[in-house]
Amino acid sequence: MTDKHDRQQPDQDLSQVPAKPPREWDPRIDRARDFISANLPVLPVPSIPEIRLHRAGPQSGLWRLAEQDPEFGSPYWAHHWGGGLVLARYLLDRPDVVAGRPVLDLGAGSGVVGIAAAKAGATEVIAADVDPYAIAAIGLNATLNEVTVLPVLVDQAMGEPPATDIVCVGDLFYEAALAERVTAFLDLCLEQGIEVLIGDPWRAHLPHSRLRLLAEYVVPDFGAAAAGSPPSGVFAFESKTPRQNRGDEDQS
Repeated sequence: MTDKHDRQQPDQDLSQVPAKPPREWDPRIDRARDFISANLPVLPVPSIPEIRLHRAGPQSGLWRLAEQDPEFGSPYWAHHWGGGLVLARYLLDRPDVVAGRPVLDLGAGSGVVGIAAAKAGATEVIAADVDPYAIAAIGLNATLNEVTVLPVLVDQAMGEPPATDIVCVGDLFYEAALAERVTAFLDLCLEQGIEVLIGDPWRAHLPHSRLRLLAEYVVPDFGAAAAGSPPSGVFAFESKTPRQNRGDEDQS
C-alpha cells in the first residue's frame, strides 16, 4: 500500500486530472450555465442551511434543455439526493475529517459534497462527473457559495485515482453495474492509501459488507415521501477481510 505522504504534494495533485477550462471540453457547458442561472432559483439546501444551490422547480423548464440536446440525460444535478446531503452534512459537522487535505468528490452532481468539503477546510476539491450539465451546475454552485471547487468532466471511475487523500461518494449505488464499477475503483483508492467516505440512503446495491457506519442523519431524498424518511448513512469504505477474499477465490 502506498503511504499517502509518498504521493504528490497538494500543489501538484491536479496534474493527474484533465484540468482544461470546461468550455474546451463541451460546448453545452456554456449554454447550460446560462440556462441554470436564468431558470433554476437559488435555494437553501434542506438540512444544510450553510449551503445554497440552484435547484429545479416546477417552472424551471428543463424539458427545453432536453429538446436542444438528444444526449440530455436525467438531470440528477438539479435535485437533492439523500446520499449527497447526508455526506455534506457530516463533513460540515466534522470538519476535522477533511480540513487541510485534498478531496475528490466522485459523481459530484450538483457539487454539494465538494462544496461542503471546501467549506470544511479541504485544501483543494476536485468534483468529477460525466455530465456536462453537472459540470456547469457545480461551477455556478461553488461560486454561489464562495468556495473553490474544480469541476472535471471525466468518468473518473474508469481510470486511476488522482493524487488525493479522501474520496467522497454520494449516492452512486442505485444501479448494479454502476455499483460494481464504483466499488472496483474504490478498491484501487484503498490500495493507494486513499480514504473513502460514502453517503447513501441504504440503496439496494450498497456494498454493506464493506462498510462501517459513521453517522446517520434524516435528510430528504429525491422521489421519497416528504415525511417519515428513514435516516441516511455515512460510511467508511473498508478493505475486504481475509474471509471475503477467500470467497472471491471460491467463486472464480
